[in-house]
Amino acid sequence: MEKIKVMIVDDHAILRMGLASLLNAKKDIEVVGEANSGAAALKKAPKLKPDVIVMDLMMPEMDGAETTRRLKALMPEARILILTTYGTSDGIAHALEAGARGAVLKNVEFTELANDIRRIAAGETVVSEEIQRILKAEPAIEPLSARQYEILEAIVNGLSNADISTRLGISLDMVKEHNQKLFEKLGAANRTEAVAITMRKYLLKF
Repeated sequence: MEKIKVMIVDDHAILRMGLASLLNAKKDIEVVGEANSGAAALKKAPKLKPDVIVMDLMMPEMDGAETTRRLKALMPEARILILTTYGTSDGIAHALEAGARGAVLKNVEFTELANDIRRIAAGETVVSEEIQRILKAEPAIEPLSARQYEILEAIVNGLSNADISTRLGISLDMVKEHNQKLFEKLGAANRTEAVAITMRKYLLKF
């Protein structure tokens, strides 16, 4: 029997080790590699050529959605299953839009996860019922630009428009223009709502 080759991408070593141990116990699955970050995954995946990449959504520096986008550019045939602890729509939706073949919450039963890996290896798309409900109930916001993330972080940290202008070296009018476009994307009426949405949707990594 030819085994399904799996690569695990997660910044938590204990989770990688535990998941690898459980998957390797399956007769038809073999973990061929691990990566502790999106950047490491981009280096290792083209060499390992896994059948399925099981990837954490929330990772520092490069999250699962961005890693998925870059991996698909390098390996169009890559079959990626997103694992997430967070029940928020944005990162999940962006990862699926980037080409992930599936998404499940980390509280999934292991037997079900192994079956999901088999289904994705066979070419199916797998999105758990919980995540389907999340995506339906709360549509994802439009992706933010790098500048908008900078300004959003400044707002969350309590900086005034004048402070942001000085920090980023842009005019006060430009800051206000960025704020307006940022609030439109978030669906926020003001700074307070923007901060609340940011915290609820885990838009920034703290």
